Amino acid sequence: MELYQRIASDVKLGKNVKIFAFVNLYGCEIGDNSKIGAFVEIQKNAKIGRNVKVSSHTFICEGVIIEDDVFIGHNVSFINDKYPRSTNPEGQLQTEKDWKVIPTLVKKGASIGTSSTILCGVTIGENAIVGAGSVVTKDVPPNVIVAGVPARIIRSL
Repeated sequence: MELYQRIASDVKLGKNVKIFAFVNLYGCEIGDNSKIGAFVEIQKNAKIGRNVKVSSHTFICEGVIIEDDVFIGHNVSFINDKYPRSTNPEGQLQTEKDWKVIPTLVKKGASIGTSSTILCGVTIGENAIVGAGSVVTKDVPPNVIVAGVPARIIRSL
């Protein structure tokens, strides 16, 4: 399986991390006992806590911090730029100096359902649940269930 993994030398892996095939990891940190599914990309400066399950086909970009005991469903996408553009005002492809990463935080014990999109600059509270297919555009309080487009509170836990 290792033949089908791209794990850069600057990745910091905790103990007992399980990584499946067809992943792309670079410049990130992954805590003890976490599990990274197939077809996952985790970019530089992303931090994954302990006992986190990241399901297949998920994209975790720069600036995302995921605390301990979090579940990330299949095909979840995080975003780190509110106004993405291909080129700068001079018409050249943008580089890192042309934009600023906007961080996102997923607090301990939260769960994010399959095919959700998490916009940048939000915090998903402790033990919160994001329903499948949701688009999270603002902070999610702790201990609630949110769902929909945009995600709205359904009920408290």
